[in-house]
Amino acid sequence: MKLAIITGADGGMGFEETRAVAQAGYHTIMACYSPRLAEEKCRQLIAETGNKNIEVIGLDLANLQSVRQFADTIKERFSEVNLLMNNAGTMETGRHITVDGLERTISVNYVGPYLLTRLLLPMMNAGARIVNMASCVYLLGKLDFPDFFEKGRKGSFWRIPVYSNSKLAMTLFSLSLAKLVKERGITVNAVDPGIVDTGIIRMQMFFDPITDLVFRPLIRTPRQGADTAIHLLLDKEAEGQTGTFNRSRKIINIGKKYTSHRQMEELWKRTEQIVLPFLEK
Repeated sequence: MKLAIITGADGGMGFEETRAVAQAGYHTIMACYSPRLAEEKCRQLIAETGNKNIEVIGLDLANLQSVRQFADTIKERFSEVNLLMNNAGTMETGRHITVDGLERTISVNYVGPYLLTRLLLPMMNAGARIVNMASCVYLLGKLDFPDFFEKGRKGSFWRIPVYSNSKLAMTLFSLSLAKLVKERGITVNAVDPGIVDTGIIRMQMFFDPITDLVFRPLIRTPRQGADTAIHLLLDKEAEGQTGTFNRSRKIINIGKKYTSHRQMEELWKRTEQIVLPFLEK
């Protein structure tokens, strides 16, 4: 049985992505920050899909040792990874520094998934698919080194720019990785889900009800938001498609400013230096 791994699988879009791959017959790993809370969702999916090979394994993307331990568990129990959906994400309300000295949004949205993907790549063969959750807000992103990793952005903390910076990094990582693994027959794509009705879009500010009213017609359900990711993970039409940025099941031309971004190589090298101790052990 083929293996699929979905991070942040117990809520919102991750739950819908998990349901889809489970229905497609994959042995499905729900990689979740709170395994105890995810177990109920797991039981629900087993009952709904009839697929008994759905399970929860803990993963904290804000702790690089946890990422390493998760990957070690996968390597001990399985011989191959066929699908990897880097879905989990956060938009912190304040500046929180992880045990690794990283700003938490940057760790969860970018560095953690980077390390996880690098650790699992040796288990992937031709036909494997990697899908990374990005966002159109990459357009607002800036990579000010070294502040990007340590603070999220240059200057004072502001959650929207930090989130945007993390999504720019995830987009550039997707494009870089796609080039590196193309000859192995592994595909890597980034997806913009649009504005989705999940907790991450709520700012916990006085204007939340106003913005909700204004943007409600544009807000997608978690299933609608997950649709493009599911397409890239499972559909035959997406077979062989790689190195693309996608929205509403369409490839979006993001231009040479990003496909040949001036900081793409530097971002890779700096990230590699951070995760190197967890790759070498």
